Amino acid sequence: MPGIVIVEDDIYLREELIHTLKKAGYDAAALTTFDRAEEQIVSLRPELVLLDVNLPGKSGYELCRRLKMKSAFPILILTARDTLSDELTALGLGADDFLTKPCHPDRLAARAGRLLQTYNRQFRALLRVGALSLDTDTYKLVSEDGFLILAETEGKIMRLLMEQYPHIVDKGELFAAVWGTEEFVDENILQVNMSRLRKSLAEIGLKEIVRNIRGKGYVLEVDGL
Repeated sequence: MPGIVIVEDDIYLREELIHTLKKAGYDAAALTTFDRAEEQIVSLRPELVLLDVNLPGKSGYELCRRLKMKSAFPILILTARDTLSDELTALGLGADDFLTKPCHPDRLAARAGRLLQTYNRQFRALLRVGALSLDTDTYKLVSEDGFLILAETEGKIMRLLMEQYPHIVDKGELFAAVWGTEEFVDENILQVNMSRLRKSLAEIGLKEIVRNIRGKGYVLEVDGL
């Protein structure tokens, strides 16, 4: 898995960027085709993306927007455009930083390093299971098909299921983690909140990933995600 993925159609600049980043000690690789850029990038699960906004037959701005909907990695926009409106457009779509080409290699390496350090600190709050990631501070759940913000109770349930994956979580563990006690909790409350969680997960095509094991508890089924 490359730490940094470069999305740039100029082959000479691509090689220069790879050289600069590897010289600075980073693992870097570049896409060479762009018709399925979104799917390729998401599947690589990089730590950082360097993204040109002028790609063959594709808007880098739109790609940035879609990647931010599905991912938790930072995006550094690289572009020959240098107007304030271009920068504001990129940042408004979720880009984490903006550099005008050509840029000094040391500046590029420094900006990349800053973003990686910032996100690495944030990743300490991330749980990952397969292609799913959950921010345990905000309960933002990200999958390859989108993201959603879970309500607090749903987020606590999802967190425990992800922490215990692939093991079954019994009802007592859920009561303790979500409500702080195994006593005096109506079992209907758990069923209601499980239904709400599944309804929320259905918004991004994940309704079936929480499975009820009769008489034992609940488990995540994420094979194929």
